[in-house]
Amino acid sequence: MKENLNDLQAFVMVARERSFTRAAAQLGMSRSALSHAMLALEARLGVRLLTRTTRSVSTTEAGARLLATLVPRLDDIEQALGSLSALRDKPAGTVRITAHDHAIVNFLWPRLRPLLRQYPDIQIEFSVDYAFTDIAAERFDAGVRVGDRVDKDMIAVRIAPELRMAVAGSPGYLEGRAHPTLPQDLTDHCCINLRLPTHGGLYAWDFEKDGQELNVRVTGQTVFNNTFLMLQAALDGMGLAFVPYDLVRPHVETGRLVSLLEDWCPVFPGYHLYYANRRQISPALALVIDALRYQEGQDKERTSGSPYAVP
Repeated sequence: MKENLNDLQAFVMVARERSFTRAAAQLGMSRSALSHAMLALEARLGVRLLTRTTRSVSTTEAGARLLATLVPRLDDIEQALGSLSALRDKPAGTVRITAHDHAIVNFLWPRLRPLLRQYPDIQIEFSVDYAFTDIAAERFDAGVRVGDRVDKDMIAVRIAPELRMAVAGSPGYLEGRAHPTLPQDLTDHCCINLRLPTHGGLYAWDFEKDGQELNVRVTGQTVFNNTFLMLQAALDGMGLAFVPYDLVRPHVETGRLVSLLEDWCPVFPGYHLYYANRRQISPALALVIDALRYQEGQDKERTSGSPYAVP
């Protein structure tokens, strides 16, 4: 059975490479030995699988059907063997994650903190970034972004509920000023801007109501690249901020902030963890993914404000 499985794996390699020479190099065997193995396989099956020319190799109709049947099954076997190896290996090593600071504070850190205590040989490195980072190029194991739209060679796993945004300002700032009733009214206000790293531009605030979408470019005296510092500036009376509602809510409840344009503030798909589409991932990353995977009702809106805000 082992010999037959090896021949089937060799056939798949030849069919994929369309070359005995390249397939033999991949399999670590001679071209002659590979050719004889394929002839023996065809003889046992009683059907021709490959069409050979002086320049290339292609599958016959029978070969194409066999290839379509074999590939998913061989992949399943390889994945199962890889999973057994992962169970044998002790979870250890560093998992590098790039994410929005709000996602780290509210979702990643609360769930991964117990994991680190349970597995002392695992290290997690967080890197705060607002861009959709190329995790392969930047040597990250995973990244976090809003929504599940990722490149086709990536896998996205939901880790948080829907993300609701809010416009908020302090009573002190709003005193003597007209409250905005439409997104366009924000141009008459001092707003706290967010600098995006991707192109270096300022984030245009997104609004939506009854199917109408608006983008408003605001101005003000302050620009940050950190959500919590934007919230702190709003608490300090420096203008209006556009930040996740779960950060605003506790301050609205205590009267330190006023929530504005609530019927225009959008709701975005929740945070998703994305990682490379590999059949076998490290045991440490597998544990991180399982710990972060979102289940409906798992997280209620948090009642704590910014960790940097003065009580």
